[in-house]
Amino acid sequence: MQWLELCIQTCSAGIELVGERLTVLGYDSFIVDDQAEFETFLEQNKQYWDYVDQGLQEKMEGLSQIRLYLEDNAQAMETVRHLQDELQLLRRQNPGKDLGTLEIRISNLQDEDWENNWKQYYQPIPIGKRLVVVPQWLDPNQDPDRLPIRLDPGMIFGTGAHASTQMCMMALEENIHGGETVLDLGSGSGILSITALVLGAASAIGVDIDPKAKDIARENAAFNGIGTDRFTALTGDVIADQAMMERLAGQYDIVLANIVADVIIPLSSIVPRFLNSEGVFICSGILDRRLEDVRQALHAAGLWEVSVRTLEDWCQITCKIRQGG
Repeated sequence: MQWLELCIQTCSAGIELVGERLTVLGYDSFIVDDQAEFETFLEQNKQYWDYVDQGLQEKMEGLSQIRLYLEDNAQAMETVRHLQDELQLLRRQNPGKDLGTLEIRISNLQDEDWENNWKQYYQPIPIGKRLVVVPQWLDPNQDPDRLPIRLDPGMIFGTGAHASTQMCMMALEENIHGGETVLDLGSGSGILSITALVLGAASAIGVDIDPKAKDIARENAAFNGIGTDRFTALTGDVIADQAMMERLAGQYDIVLANIVADVIIPLSSIVPRFLNSEGVFICSGILDRRLEDVRQALHAAGLWEVSVRTLEDWCQITCKIRQGG
């Protein structure tokens, strides 16, 4: 089946009015691309990241449009003409209101263009000495010398492509020897918990504040033959939720946090209560310019680095509870 993608060119001030008119006309599924909305989202959620991809920012620059999709059939162009008339009526009904050009840009799409073509950009990613991240629709046994970590990379943060995730996986290769208990804070897709279990850990608990992450992590675990007897996925905020902290109470062999510096810093004071005396804290998602800030927080919590790994502009720290003060 062929489809038409319609991109209505508007402006930040006009997004709401155009969206309302489309809803009245029966278009209840459309996508808003707006630089101002994007920047507001970044500002309101800046505690979750230190870095935003420059290419994405450039793509959003000056962009204010609404996208919708029509089946490309005999009635399609008549529908487009009717939509153009409605947009011009909207302009006449709102004199003095900036609505942008209201130009409709049309592109042709095949079903596979939006259902499957994105998959071509995800190929197996060798990581460290023994691991390979494999999209779940590909053969996991292409490289017999590596342990496959199967994921659906279209779901949520944690595909194995980012340097911070790769460094955590390398650290797990070095610290999993068999039978370990693992606590994964900010678990996302579950990739680090799954990696630990594939490498031989006995059990893992993943916690994320995003409620969607729980089901996604469980599904990714299932792709790897890992059931709920070994992997537990939870929703919650360890820093703010005392009940969650008490639920997780234990002496784990490994605690993971692949988040950002501004979360790792307050988390550092909590981590020692989850580690056994020989336990290891593996943290990543730290931009190199924030490394010293994180180090200071770790030291203040009685944690001392065993190793520091860098890749691109990112850092990963492996540390333990400092013995003897």
